[in-house]
Amino acid sequence: MLIVLALIMLVLLLLGYPMMVPLAVGTLFMMFTGMTFFGPDQAVTWMVTGVGSWVLAAVPMFIFAADILTKGHTANRLLDLVDAFSRHWRGGLPITTAAACAMFGAVSGSTQATVVAMGGPMRPRLLAKGYPDSFALALIINASDIALLIPPSIGFIVYGVVMKTSIGDLFLAGILPGILILMMFATYCWLGARAKGIEPESRASWPDRLRALRRAILPLGFPVLVVGGIYGGLFSAVEASAVAVAYALLLEVVIYRKVSIRDLGGLALSSGMITAVVFILVAIGAAFSHTLGTAGVPEKLLGPAIDAIGDSQTAALALIAVAFFVGCMFVDPIVVILILVPIFKPLVESAGLDPVHVGVIVTLQAAIGSATPPFGCDIFTAIAVFRRPYLEVIRGTPPFILMLLLATVVLILFPQISLWLPSLGNP
Repeated sequence: MLIVLALIMLVLLLLGYPMMVPLAVGTLFMMFTGMTFFGPDQAVTWMVTGVGSWVLAAVPMFIFAADILTKGHTANRLLDLVDAFSRHWRGGLPITTAAACAMFGAVSGSTQATVVAMGGPMRPRLLAKGYPDSFALALIINASDIALLIPPSIGFIVYGVVMKTSIGDLFLAGILPGILILMMFATYCWLGARAKGIEPESRASWPDRLRALRRAILPLGFPVLVVGGIYGGLFSAVEASAVAVAYALLLEVVIYRKVSIRDLGGLALSSGMITAVVFILVAIGAAFSHTLGTAGVPEKLLGPAIDAIGDSQTAALALIAVAFFVGCMFVDPIVVILILVPIFKPLVESAGLDPVHVGVIVTLQAAIGSATPPFGCDIFTAIAVFRRPYLEVIRGTPPFILMLLLATVVLILFPQISLWLPSLGNP
């Protein structure tokens, strides 16, 4: 029956149905074929419960804040700041691109918003400097995915809700891994520029640097406000998302005046549509994962693996990483988190793994999958924004995927990289 279920869902995906349809059909298939004793009425209850968590209220708020910032002037101010301090390095322009993507991700929490906001101004500059378009596109896509690790991250919020783990701890745990990946990308850009003989630009003067810092100081307050407010006990994760919206409005509507009151209706509508898609996926994903659990699927799939792994935390993390990496290559990362986290929860508990560290590994695989063929969502965002063919967009991605997989290995072997900052907040 499991093979038939998998084939039905795969066929629906290949026919082009949105992910919510295979999930709903798979849930009903398990119910009507006797794989579980529960009926559709219970599925409705699971769907309502799935979106009933108060923490999920942070999702539309962070999406709305990201839309406001993308429409406004925040991205350019962050770009100017990074450029002022790094353009004189060899490979300074791609390093600027990677760092600016990470910084905007720390402000917006959205990979796709980062692709749009940073890719627009930086891709023409990279091409003018002599970098191949395939490299520019791959850099923008993969650097934007650091946004999933640096708070605020919607991936962390969804994982925290499903795993019942502290959102604040997850936000802190993603910071150092995000910086590690940024440093790996920067090193690759430096080596690539040196191999191609691309000369650096002139060094910015200190008055120019101080001017860029002054212009970017308010946008840089976003991650400080969100993470500092949560850990300072000023507000919860949900309240932090509302503060993020208020801060975005203050910057872009009142101070910078790049977003008008008239623009807010369209931005709210766009955010509402994205939120609706996310919440439908969360609801149907919750019903699907509960149905899998009552049908005993996790035990059937993972029972032999749990017995083989025993107490090895490294082997358990490796299995989790492989499963989520493969899943996120084909399916939206939020859906993968909703489905696989409940399945792997017994393994996490039996191996004695820290759920916060597991959350970093899982979210990193979601970041990799967002930029990995065949169906990475950021690949299709880049195709739509830059109007380039699929093969050209993915041509330059292999080196970045290899670096992200290397980062996964490092984090599995050295969990302290993820857990050090949360341990400071929980002595």
